Amino acid sequence: MYCLIVTMQIKPDRVEQFREAILGDAIGSVNDEPGCVRFDVLQDSEDENRFYLYEIYKDAEAFEAHRQAPHFKRFFEATDGIHSAAPEIKRCVNVYPLNEDWK
Repeated sequence: MYCLIVTMQIKPDRVEQFREAILGDAIGSVNDEPGCVRFDVLQDSEDENRFYLYEIYKDAEAFEAHRQAPHFKRFFEATDGIHSAAPEIKRCVNVYPLNEDWK
């Protein structure tokens, strides 16, 4: 599995714009990408301008396909200049559930 945890700090006046854009990307990823296993979007309960993405793809090729998908390109364009800090991206190795147990 190819796993990512992304932390994004959004400008306060752009949070709703971000939420709309990320929902389009997340829903498109789960519904339209066979290689996307999971795409969770979380909003920090103490800092409403901070979001976390938890993304799991079958492999690096599936992640690259995600980056080429129309919904990702729309998200990227819609969120240009929206961050108050550069996103923090952590690549992770899956431990549990076992890779073969993901649907």
